[in-house]
Amino acid sequence: MTGLVLDVIYGIGLVAISPIWLYRMIRHGRYRGGVGERLGAAPRRYGLQPVIWVHGVSLGEINAARSLVAELHSQLPDYRVVVSSTTDTGFAAARKHFAPDHKVFHWPMDFSLSVARALRRVRPDLVVLMEGDIWPNFLAACNRRGIPVVVVNGRMSRDKGYPGYRKLGPLAEKLFNRLTAIGVQDEAYAERFRSLGTAPDKVHITGMMKYDTADVADHAAGRDELAAAMGLTGAEKLVVAGGTGPGEEQLLLDRLDELERRVPGAVLAIVPRKPERFDEVARLIEQTGRPVVRRSQRPDGTGDDRPEKAVLLGDTMGELRKFYSLADAVFVGRSLVAMGGSDMIEAAALGKPTAFGPHTFNFPQADELADNGCVRVADADELIDRLSGWLSSPAEAAEAGRKARRFVRSRQGATRRNVEMICEVLGRTPAVAPGAIAGERIAETR
Repeated sequence: MTGLVLDVIYGIGLVAISPIWLYRMIRHGRYRGGVGERLGAAPRRYGLQPVIWVHGVSLGEINAARSLVAELHSQLPDYRVVVSSTTDTGFAAARKHFAPDHKVFHWPMDFSLSVARALRRVRPDLVVLMEGDIWPNFLAACNRRGIPVVVVNGRMSRDKGYPGYRKLGPLAEKLFNRLTAIGVQDEAYAERFRSLGTAPDKVHITGMMKYDTADVADHAAGRDELAAAMGLTGAEKLVVAGGTGPGEEQLLLDRLDELERRVPGAVLAIVPRKPERFDEVARLIEQTGRPVVRRSQRPDGTGDDRPEKAVLLGDTMGELRKFYSLADAVFVGRSLVAMGGSDMIEAAALGKPTAFGPHTFNFPQADELADNGCVRVADADELIDRLSGWLSSPAEAAEAGRKARRFVRSRQGATRRNVEMICEVLGRTPAVAPGAIAGERIAETR
């Protein structure tokens, strides 16, 4: 499919969804930033230092990229690393984690002119795509310029991504074979890529990098300040529902009386996944007749007593880990509803007894964690049973948390394997020890 045909298709699609974009831009303030960069005005590369361009679509991919960028900087200090993201939340996270040490910008739309402009300005020597945000015009442009493109932490869902690519037939085979190398999370993903016609020597099983970004620890920095601000004394039994989605908060609020009846002193804290839903969830809590204690109204040092039967609302960005650190039990959201789940590794790495629902298709690690300390529940009623059991039996809860944390630690190391793959693509010898620098160009054999 030529670039011109794709440009026409993209143009029609852009017109079709423009009302949705405009609504989100006006109502939620999204997509307002980086218009020039989305049209290809990426930061210019100056000088002769080679560049590695790392791209993560949204928040999850950018968070997973943290360990990768650090390892690239460690092993390949002669390369400059730049980072792009597509969504507003991903861009904000990239600025937080990588700027000013690394240039951060918005990913260009996959129109031929936008892609060509971005590549002329960045002039990357290698492009790294987190998990597989693969666009045909971008790949074709890189191939024409001789720029290798690799996927790391690659995955392809059984129910959504794979059936869609199968319908493309030979086009999918052509698309994936334009990649130089694909590092996938496990054998199931590798087989899906191979079955679509991807050359077997391009596919490498390197593991899941999200385990590497998890900070395996007993506590999160700032948790005590958060507790004081929210009126938590340590005497209560705190359940944190993190990364929740539409419909889940109501399910929890409808059953909160039952949880309090079973476990006197139980307190619920809700941290929605999307910031544009903070006010909506606050209203849901108020409609139950319960007080709501909003983190945004209680910054560090301004706390007060917590009203009786209050529900805590984490309505700030970047503090979910602090809430998890305070929890006696955790529910990871977007999983009781069919939204694919939120990341459960962070809670497990803190050694918290962690439950999630049946809908976790975005997080294949859920199946492994469910066999190693975490618990998958079928519905909200079963969730309340599991949470009340943990709150009533601290020893059982502690053992579940320890088991989950041990498993997270055992699965770390994927970042290093992906960087080894990248070094080989660049013709460098991977470092032989942590903290070492990759060797010079690999000698060619005759």
